[in-house]
Amino acid sequence: MTTNGLVTLARHDGWAEVMLNRPERKNSLTGPLADDMIEALESLAEDTATRVVLIGGAGGAFCSGLDLAEFRAEEPAPWVAGFGELWGRAHELLFALPQPIITAVERYSINGGSALALAGDLCIVGENTFMEVSEARMGMAAPRNMFWLNQRHSEAVIARLTLLGDRVAGPELLRLGLATEMVADDQVLARAREIATQLASYPEGGLAAIKAGYRNGQPTNRD
Repeated sequence: MTTNGLVTLARHDGWAEVMLNRPERKNSLTGPLADDMIEALESLAEDTATRVVLIGGAGGAFCSGLDLAEFRAEEPAPWVAGFGELWGRAHELLFALPQPIITAVERYSINGGSALALAGDLCIVGENTFMEVSEARMGMAAPRNMFWLNQRHSEAVIARLTLLGDRVAGPELLRLGLATEMVADDQVLARAREIATQLASYPEGGLAAIKAGYRNGQPTNRD
């Protein structure tokens, strides 16, 4: 368990599971959760025994994006003003993580949650999972989504996801290559764990070397 208990970290034989742990708020993002994510990722970056990292969400859902109630409060918490830099640090760590990342995207990933889902080298979704990057509908940019999309996808795929700003469901996520594999909704986490276990059984060094071979560019701290 991390400091605030909003992200859990469990180590297994050769792989680790990082879970967003705010199910009562649909695993939405806050400063304390970002602190916990940074703590977990810093720990994993130094853990040579962990070869694969799985990221999921507690309570059967992945992440609904920012906790808007916190950001729109009459008296926002002190962390709100610095959240962009804080969450940017989490993405820097995700990018630098030597281990392959598997994201288990149950039910939905919305805006900031989609950026986290797209950070996965492998992304497992359910048949009714949807991904939504709707910042354009609010007159906003989507820099972290754009960063991860630009790492792996064509301009046509990026435009489809980010300009329309609608919900893109599991079959279309798979067709576009945004998802690696689609399974029954109740099998997303189980399948992600199965893949993590499989990869963790491979000889030491190979996974990190392959990831280093296809990684390029640098993430941004800008909001």
